Order: sequence, then structure tokens, then C-alpha cells
Amino acid sequence: MSITTISSREFNQDAGGAKRAAERGPVIITDRGRPSHVLLSFEEYRKLTGTGQSLLDIVAQDVDDDFDFDPPRMGDRIFRPVDFD
Repeated sequence: MSITTISSREFNQDAGGAKRAAERGPVIITDRGRPSHVLLSFEEYRKLTGTGQSLLDIVAQDVDDDFDFDPPRMGDRIFRPVDFD
């Protein structure tokens, strides 16, 4: 993993290059010579935050695994008088 440092001016002039560099490792963006932001790939961000797959990722899987889904029954609780006061 390599760390790249670029100025905010360089980032504004070549955002595509900064994104390519972020695939190799974090990109530190400086403002007036001081670190101000870090650009990461989304995969690296997920690793840092500890977030796993999103619900969309799970639902979109192409795996043909069958599983049982048996939601709890609501019973009589769905029909109850409404109190408008």
C-alpha cells in the first residue's frame, strides 16, 4: 500500500489521477501545505468502518441458495379500534 500526497490544486486539476492513486492506497490532500482530507477507495473505507455488505449487496447476490423465511404472525393485533382523541 502506497500513500500519495497531493495539493488541493493538483486534486482539482486531476481528480481522475487522484482516484487512480486511491486504488493503490490512501491519498492525502493538503490545503496550504497541511493535510485536510483523505481519499480512499470505497473498499478501503468499508474495511476501516467495519461495515459489511449492504442489504442491496446481499439481495443482489446471484447465489441460488434456498432459505426458509417464516415471518412471525401478527394475529389479532392488526385489527384494533382507532382512538382519534
